[in-house]
Amino acid sequence: MTRLDLLRREFLEKCIVRGGLVAGASMSSNSLLAYWQHAEAAARKPTAPEVLGPFFKKGAPNSKDMRIAGEPGMTLRVSGKIIDVRGNAVPGARVDMWHADHKGIYDVHGYRYRTKLAIDSGTAYETLTIMPGHYPDRPAQHIHYLITAPGCKPLVTQLYFATDPFFEGDPDKNFGRRGVVSNRECVRPVTLLDESAKPHAAVTFDLILERA
Repeated sequence: MTRLDLLRREFLEKCIVRGGLVAGASMSSNSLLAYWQHAEAAARKPTAPEVLGPFFKKGAPNSKDMRIAGEPGMTLRVSGKIIDVRGNAVPGARVDMWHADHKGIYDVHGYRYRTKLAIDSGTAYETLTIMPGHYPDRPAQHIHYLITAPGCKPLVTQLYFATDPFFEGDPDKNFGRRGVVSNRECVRPVTLLDESAKPHAAVTFDLILERA
C-alpha cells in the first residue's frame, strides 16, 4: 500500500468516526474505501492539452459541414463525446475547430475550415470536413480544438491522424518527432469508409473535460 493509499484510508476513517461520512449498516470503512477507490479507478483521464497555435479566430459559424464545394481533399468525418472525467454529460459545450486546407494554408481572413459547434444537450458532436494538408512549420496533419463549457475548465487540444506519413507507420514510436506532438493519445486511428460512391475517412476523438 502506498503512502497516498494510507493517507486516503486515514482520511476516510476519520470522516466516518466524526460523522462526515456515514457508512450504512452493511458498509464498513474498508468497504467504503474500496468503493471510493473503485470510483477513482473508473474515472477517465481528461483529454491531453496541446498548444493553441497562431491561427485561432473568434466568431466562426456553427456549421456541421466545413467542406467547400469545388475544393480538393478527402472528406473526413470527425465525431466524439463531450463528457467529464466521471463520464457525465457536459451540457452547453462550445467546440471551436479549425485547420488548414488541402494545401496546408489557413484562412485568416474568412472562416474556411472553421466552425464553432454549439452542443446544447447530449454528449455527442460531429462535423464533416476534409483531411488537412501539411505545412513546413507543423509537418503533422492536425485539427485544432478549443472547448468551453459551463462549470468546466477550458480545453485547448489538437487531433492528429495515425495514418499520417509523418509518423512513418508507427505513432507509438514517432509521435514525438521534432517536438510536434506532445501527447500520444491525441493521435487517433483513421477508418476508411466506403458508404457511398466516394470513399471518406472517419476519426473518433472524445473530449473529456475537467470540472472547474
